[in-house]
Amino acid sequence: MGTPKLLLVEDDAKIAGDLAEELVARGFDVSVEDTGTAGLERARTDSFDVLVVDRLLPGLDGLSLIAQLRTAGLRVPVLVLSALSAVDDRVSGLKAGGDDYLTKPFAMEELAARLEALLRRPIETRESVLRVGPIVMDLIDRRVTRDGREIELLPREFRLLEYLLRRPDRLLTRDMLLEDVWRYRFIPQTNLVDVHIGKLRRKIDGPDEVPLIHSIRGAGFMLRVGS
Repeated sequence: MGTPKLLLVEDDAKIAGDLAEELVARGFDVSVEDTGTAGLERARTDSFDVLVVDRLLPGLDGLSLIAQLRTAGLRVPVLVLSALSAVDDRVSGLKAGGDDYLTKPFAMEELAARLEALLRRPIETRESVLRVGPIVMDLIDRRVTRDGREIELLPREFRLLEYLLRRPDRLLTRDMLLEDVWRYRFIPQTNLVDVHIGKLRRKIDGPDEVPLIHSIRGAGFMLRVGS
């Protein structure tokens, strides 16, 4: 993909300088902003392949910056940096629209590896409404309907369905879902995917409706919308 363009939003000048130097040495084209407001404006006006955003920023905090980007329909992957390591803090970062969360202090090798993983993910289109078969998903209002029937989804169910809708009629393995929806870098032995697929299927596929979400024995799952 050539030299990846990276925007670093970090208010600590020394940390920003050290990170920028290391990332440039690793092949990134790095731009730096030191406030949330400036970072948001830069991300809106320039095209970047990935963002690294500190959580605590002057002017506009990192989570608000990310939330505003997502509201504007920008799907560029974002890695959140923070000294806050509690589970609730990490969850807040991901719920705001962050794609990964790394706590300080961290090894440069881990940051680089996580950025490379984000860049390997398929680029998702920036449309605000997905329409696949009878399903309509509004990404801004977080609203889902099937043939006009409104479907109430929890945040993880919404993300899981969005992933399925973007890949209709494709086999999706459990490992793919754990890595891309749950952001697991190391795949655990778990029935987490099956449990969530079951809950989502019961909401999406009503008793009198043609099933859309199918289990492929021994392989994974598929959203089928064809005849």
